[in-house]
Amino acid sequence: MSATAASTVGIPAVPELRHWIAGAAIPGTSQRLADVYHPASGRIQSRVPLASAVEVDAAVAAAEEAFPDWSNHPPLRRARVLNRFREIFERRLDQVATLIQREHGKVFSDARGEAMRGLEVIEFATGIPHPLKGELSGQVGAGVDSYSMRQPLGVVAGITPFNFPAMVPLWMFPIALACGNTFVLKPSERDPSSANLLAEMLQEAGLPAGVFNVVHGDKLAVDAILAHPGIRAVSFVGSTTIAEYVYAEGTRHGKRVQALGGAKNHLIVMPDADLEQAADALVGAAYGSAGERCMAISIAVTVGEATAEALLNRLLERIGRLRIGDGAQGSSSGEADLGPLITRAHLDRVSGYIRLGEEEGAQLVVDGRNSSLPQGDGFFLGATLFDHVKPTMRIYKEEIFGPVLGIVRTNNFETALQLINNHEFGNGASIFTRDGDTAREFAHRVQAGMVGINVPIPVPMAFHSFGGWKRSLFGDHAIYGPEGVRFYTRLKTVTARWPTGIRAGVDTTMPTLG
Repeated sequence: MSATAASTVGIPAVPELRHWIAGAAIPGTSQRLADVYHPASGRIQSRVPLASAVEVDAAVAAAEEAFPDWSNHPPLRRARVLNRFREIFERRLDQVATLIQREHGKVFSDARGEAMRGLEVIEFATGIPHPLKGELSGQVGAGVDSYSMRQPLGVVAGITPFNFPAMVPLWMFPIALACGNTFVLKPSERDPSSANLLAEMLQEAGLPAGVFNVVHGDKLAVDAILAHPGIRAVSFVGSTTIAEYVYAEGTRHGKRVQALGGAKNHLIVMPDADLEQAADALVGAAYGSAGERCMAISIAVTVGEATAEALLNRLLERIGRLRIGDGAQGSSSGEADLGPLITRAHLDRVSGYIRLGEEEGAQLVVDGRNSSLPQGDGFFLGATLFDHVKPTMRIYKEEIFGPVLGIVRTNNFETALQLINNHEFGNGASIFTRDGDTAREFAHRVQAGMVGINVPIPVPMAFHSFGGWKRSLFGDHAIYGPEGVRFYTRLKTVTARWPTGIRAGVDTTMPTLG
């Protein structure tokens, strides 16, 4: 998204967002702004300041100043602040969903579901005293005890994507704060307002100033975060290209990094599957949120020609019933199933992949460009379906991130499984079958971090952890849940002997503690 001037002759003034630093909304100083669109109409609804290194420095300085006191809060007191935040968030959940819908474009019910999944991570974080408990081994040697503890890192940062402007930040900062860290969030500049709303809620919950900060921006802000010596760890969710860059740059500057990248999630449909259930699942998982999900199913792998033909007929029936429109609550166009894409540029990118699929020889069964789309300048694209997709095609290999589903036909389970395992991405994978042995074999052998058995989008609950394999994750830690606690803390082990155990004086031999 290109930066724009603060105002342009002939264009009505629009609101300008602010950063959130040290407990206050702060205007940008870089003189660089980006347009934030209303995807359903195509109009500019606000502008967001793009931070320079100056704003990043100010946010980190505020977080560093707040860290000693916040980290010394007992975990139970930190949990109480987060519990008040949970109550506020739950009370204002529809407000959060409305803001998501207005800036991202996903339908209101989907935006509300996003907020609910974020709420689950807050709920997990309120129980932080338990996962922070260490271990004790008494009498490891004569008069010697050993115990461990997990301590916070310091200032940590999160860089989050446009497709889940509330949920993904909530995957990160509640656990980071609960563990005693302070936080700097760089949300997507395409739908940035949710981050400010979350900051206001945290302040209302009693979070001390400087513990949570928001800097809006583009690559300049990202690079400043990655290079800043005061930031100890960085969490990232986005495309694989940028995830790899964030991981390389962050670790080069001595930071702990978890960088979640792209995906090409497959769903195998076996001959014995409940095809009605499989078709419902595929349409929801491929086209929900207009396909702008890192866990969207973008490839259906059918086993057997009869399975492929029967599934295709069911998909066509369901795709024909999908409603496309402004998904705002109470919209005059009625309840929609698919909203618009995030920007005109992204719409053009996804449309380009549809053209590419035709050129590569895939059979374009349903062309979303020719769907009955809402009038106006919104960024709408209908559900698109390709059949006879081949593994050599770019529409198979690359993440499209739009409402495009491809069918790959195979003859047997082994070929279907090998397709998934040979792909460079390994975020999620699913199988629909009635056979327990096939399901168990799939779960055991598939090369993916999150696996669904008759579940199309196997996003783990907040008390588990989310993360892919292969080029879908850079770093050693998945996000949220127990892995999130490990990422935002470091282990310290103490071995203690009290004075009565050293009365014999100096001993220069290697201590064995036996």
